[in-house]
Amino acid sequence: MALKFTTTDQAAQLHGVKMLVYGPSGVGKTTLCATAPAPIIISAEAGLLSLRKFQIPVIEIKTVEDLTEAHRWCTQSAEAKQFATVCIDSISEIGEVVLANAKRQVKDPRQAYGELIEKMMTTIKAFRDLQGKHVYMAAKMEPVKDEMTGIVRYMASMPGSKLGPQLPYLFDEVFRLGINKTPQGEQYRFLQTQPDLQYDAKDRSGALDAIEPPDLNHVITKILGAM
Repeated sequence: MALKFTTTDQAAQLHGVKMLVYGPSGVGKTTLCATAPAPIIISAEAGLLSLRKFQIPVIEIKTVEDLTEAHRWCTQSAEAKQFATVCIDSISEIGEVVLANAKRQVKDPRQAYGELIEKMMTTIKAFRDLQGKHVYMAAKMEPVKDEMTGIVRYMASMPGSKLGPQLPYLFDEVFRLGINKTPQGEQYRFLQTQPDLQYDAKDRSGALDAIEPPDLNHVITKILGAM
């Protein structure tokens, strides 16, 4: 079989930008979907009211089978070609769906968590590796205390204790969506792209500032423009 050669810049353009964004409830992770180029939402949440002013197509996920079918549709459907960004809102909620399904099938709940890790890792990688599409995965936020130092850090949350810490390793771009205030007392939202003592984040593209506006189209354009 002949080897297929490409270059890193071509691969990045074809592969798309893959982003994990986490934050507390109500910070606007769902609303962020509307800022992505030509989005479609895969949702396990009922909280899509924040997008009522937009007409973004949504695939509702109620079972593990729904999730599998959604991935098949993204890769094989002619309709899927019109969408540039696949938004998963949220991967934490989808993890809960997978866990609940696993618990119904086993007597020992510990087996369910093992199945959760296997299925979710496979699922996340499958969506992350969608060719020719940007992927945005939203996640809940949870505090994790370092028993050695006592320092509390915040990161993406998943059911169980093992899956959440693995999430950042699967993405080139990991952002925290936060809220702050101007000196005048006005609230604004932002994406944190670099880690600090309190929050996990990373930008492997090297194209982003430490703080970026909460606009996925802006972020994607900036990353691809630097390649």
